[in-house]
Amino acid sequence: MDLNLLIAAFGGGVIGAAFGAIPAFIITGILAIAGGLIAMAGIPELSVGSITFGVFWGPHIAFAGAAAATAVAALKRHKVESSGDVLTPLYTTKDIPTLLSGGAFAVVGFLFYTLFTTKLSFLQTDAPGASVFCTLMLCRLIIGKTGPIGSLKEKRDWIPKAESGVFVDLILGAAFGLVIGAVGYVMNSLGISTEAMASYPVVCFGISAASLIFLQAGFGTPITHHISFPAALAYVLSGNILVAALVGAINAVAWHFAGNIINTNGDTYIDPPATVIMISVALINLIF
Repeated sequence: MDLNLLIAAFGGGVIGAAFGAIPAFIITGILAIAGGLIAMAGIPELSVGSITFGVFWGPHIAFAGAAAATAVAALKRHKVESSGDVLTPLYTTKDIPTLLSGGAFAVVGFLFYTLFTTKLSFLQTDAPGASVFCTLMLCRLIIGKTGPIGSLKEKRDWIPKAESGVFVDLILGAAFGLVIGAVGYVMNSLGISTEAMASYPVVCFGISAASLIFLQAGFGTPITHHISFPAALAYVLSGNILVAALVGAINAVAWHFAGNIINTNGDTYIDPPATVIMISVALINLIF
């Protein structure tokens, strides 16, 4: 483990907290599109690993640090109203301990990332997504009081109801997977190399992450990176369009289940998309 990167992770978490969880994640998405497309063009590209998913804008650094800092700002510092407010830049709180807590949890995210890329690499999951989940789960256990799956004392829906939009998302997920698979098929038909196609999931992830700029602006844009990244990965590994569509549909529904299980009656935010990505990527790699 590089001590310099560990120290830098703290700075990345402070920056992420200042920008806010979703704004930081949008920047990750923009960088992922740029870096992924450059790599697919066959140009040597190092920014995806070192900047986009590194200690600067990596989700396990900037996003996780910001989301955890939001819990601190809400429950400990009383600077924001909700620990689930991942839209608000915490720079607006003008609270130094809140920003520093983002750095502290980013260090935790870095340590989890190191673990998933070394000792736990046999799990073959997505290291940033798994690190986001673990970091925010640890935040729940340290900062929150409701436990890993939220309080069981209040009424809750374990299974998503139709009015939650689960069937709409099922169709959207299948559509995303279908289009992602079809575009991948076209690129394969044009002779793109296997090495270049390895960056296709990064581009698809980036498009979904960057699209959250509309959500940040107040529009009801769907959250889709838990659909696009695993669906693209499934296509790259299987070469089957229908497999990509199936993964997209399953993950769209799984997102609802994850949210119901970990965030209902919870007093801190644990990211459902990261949860779904963590599980589905491991399964996809296991199957294909």
